[in-house]
Amino acid sequence: MTATEPGHDWDDSYSGPPPPWDIGRPQPAFVRLAEAGALTGALLDAGCGTGEHTILAASHGAHALGVDVSPRAIETARRKAADRHVDARFRVFDALVLGTLGEDFDTIVDSGLFHVFDDASRTRYVRAVHGVLRPDGHLHVMCFSDRQPGDWGPRRVTEEELRASFGSGWRVSSLIPDRFEINPVFGAATAEAWLADIVRTPLP
Repeated sequence: MTATEPGHDWDDSYSGPPPPWDIGRPQPAFVRLAEAGALTGALLDAGCGTGEHTILAASHGAHALGVDVSPRAIETARRKAADRHVDARFRVFDALVLGTLGEDFDTIVDSGLFHVFDDASRTRYVRAVHGVLRPDGHLHVMCFSDRQPGDWGPRRVTEEELRASFGSGWRVSSLIPDRFEINPVFGAATAEAWLADIVRTPLP
């Protein structure tokens, strides 16, 4: 769920107890996508954390690669894949510079990465994923929603922000409310989210 963010060392998030987003299993929304056959082909899990969604996709037949800036998270992801006998790849890599990865993808999944970026980094990220997603490929984004009350946790994202971010070069196929499962030790079992299926189209 992590990528470069000024002033934040994401590796520290994995040095102690699991962070709120690391629930030890895939988010139910992505399980539904996998069971519906949506996590297919060459697949990138951007900001994969400890690898649950990469492993999920690989177990459903995708050629799955997970990237994250945290070496600790990637080490854990590789260990999980080996323990579960799943053929999934992992790399320590910054999602803001995906153009230097040297690979293209049919599908990209983003569980909790989009909402960590400030405005400038958000623009870079959208451009980066557009550059590595093949035409008509699907980007499945799950992000924190402005429907979540209070001010704890990551930045809230409105429906309008999400649609505006994926304007030129994209088509929002679906955008629906959903919920993140989170570690209940942090005071709640779930949090409000948006789940979007966004299709890559040619830039004008």
